[in-house]
Amino acid sequence: MRTPTMLLLFIGALIFSGAGYVRSDASDHRYKEGEIVPLYANKVGPFHNPSETYRYFDLPFCIPEGVKEKKEALGEVLNGDRLVSAPYKLNFKDEKESEVYCKKKLSKEEVKQFRKAVEKDYYFQMYYDDLPIWGFIGKVDKEIKSDPSEYKYFLYKHIQFEILYNKDRVIEISARMDPHSLVDLTEDKEVDAEFMYTVKWKETETPFEKRMEKYSMSSSLPHHLEIHWFSIINSCVTVLLLTGFLATILMRVLKNDFMKYAQDEEAADDQEETGWKYIHGDVFRFPTHNSLFAACLGSGTQLFTLTIFIFMLALVGVFYPYNRGALFTALVVIYALTSGIAGYTSASFYCQLEGKSWVRNLLLTGCLFCGPLFLTFCFLNTVAITYTATAALPFGTIVVIVLIWTLVTSPLLVLGGIAGKNSKAEFQAPCRTTKYPREIPPLPWYRSAVPQMAMAGFLPFSAIYIELYYIFASVWGHRIYTIYSILFIVFIILIIVTAFITVALTYFQLAAEDHQWWWRSFLCGGSTGLFIYAYCLYYYYARSDMSGFMQTSFFFGYMACICYGFFLMLGTVGFRAALLFVRHIYRSIKCE
Repeated sequence: MRTPTMLLLFIGALIFSGAGYVRSDASDHRYKEGEIVPLYANKVGPFHNPSETYRYFDLPFCIPEGVKEKKEALGEVLNGDRLVSAPYKLNFKDEKESEVYCKKKLSKEEVKQFRKAVEKDYYFQMYYDDLPIWGFIGKVDKEIKSDPSEYKYFLYKHIQFEILYNKDRVIEISARMDPHSLVDLTEDKEVDAEFMYTVKWKETETPFEKRMEKYSMSSSLPHHLEIHWFSIINSCVTVLLLTGFLATILMRVLKNDFMKYAQDEEAADDQEETGWKYIHGDVFRFPTHNSLFAACLGSGTQLFTLTIFIFMLALVGVFYPYNRGALFTALVVIYALTSGIAGYTSASFYCQLEGKSWVRNLLLTGCLFCGPLFLTFCFLNTVAITYTATAALPFGTIVVIVLIWTLVTSPLLVLGGIAGKNSKAEFQAPCRTTKYPREIPPLPWYRSAVPQMAMAGFLPFSAIYIELYYIFASVWGHRIYTIYSILFIVFIILIIVTAFITVALTYFQLAAEDHQWWWRSFLCGGSTGLFIYAYCLYYYYARSDMSGFMQTSFFFGYMACICYGFFLMLGTVGFRAALLFVRHIYRSIKCE
């Protein structure tokens, strides 16, 4: 018994120390007057390209003596954070007025580097006592000139900090750039720069426990809430009308079918059957590529479980604004710990489908989502290394992720697979399957897979598309999103609509005497993921100012992985709903 216990303890230590899920550095410090308060410079980058960030001192700022790099957790590294000690000294309640911290002669190359950064709207990000600070490094003076060659470029050289405190704790900090203290970068020539900073301290009554509310309030402003609730009401009304309409038709048709089949059984046993009862001997015939099908269900079930756990953490307040890397940490940890669910679901269902190569099925399950994600990561990490961006993961972080996958994900996947194989569950089919499949009659083009997927994906997508903008603006921009309760309601609506539309289309498919509904129900359920990826194209070109090869490849690369995950998850939801429905209707009639 000791060996499994020690293994579990080692796994837990690896995950939680490597991922930093329990944040030991969450600032709850009390300071004395004059005491050093930690200030870290994080990164710089083009404002409109959130993935393209660089280390703060990649720009030729004055580098202080003894620069120290802050030790970061796994989630922070995945988030692209690279914190180093900043050149400013902001001791507790120690005010300073235009203090010069550096005099530097900028060379032609450094002037050119700064000018290029100002032209791209570079911003900087710092953390003071774990509170975020932002600011632009310079400005472009266009003076109503249409020719870009006539623009003037300036670098800010004076930053003004205003810090609010309550007794012995830091509550809030803001940074403002002095618009009158500038360095002209327009010409390629050496320039003398004198960098200064001012620090002002003010007392506030805001308690320490509420200091992060400033950042979460931006997404809870009345006009934002109105839009969110309009989105919810719009989705609910649309969903209720359409699903109510479909439910009424479906229930009425089914009722007529049950009455018709009951009368047929009483009238004459030799009467020829029509409609969905006609294919009762084929409807539970197992699908082709049953190993791939079971692997899709296993991966989809794992991703659905992962999403539920993420929502639970979000609703209890774990992902408060600027809790650096918390979401990435949670994703890595929970995905690793839920891999046993994928193994169990896949192996169990594969054995129900009378599959024999369960080991190959487990390998396919393990690689189905992780494989494309790993290949995408390798390409994008290479791009980030080429750009020397902070999105490039250090070798040590890659080793930690590989160890987590090797020591946690894979063993749990195998254990889940063994448990699924040994569960010996049998597929519950209400009707006996015939030896030879019936021929499917010719069907019109709109009953083929692609038009059905288009119809199935449009309704769920219409229920979430308004909320998608806010999610994209948060993930691929600088907007803060904290209204997780509304997002959870939207997710529930998405699940319900996906299940219902898949059931409706499955019924119409069976009524047309097409018994190959297994893969069709999965594809129809998952087709919303394709609509979300199509929305990515619209968002990139119409709603954002992202540009450049690195940002474009990161956006479309990682969004492809996310949409693929949605495809697997919603496909699983669609198939499970369709399976329940099909079992129900065939139990309700007499099948021989």
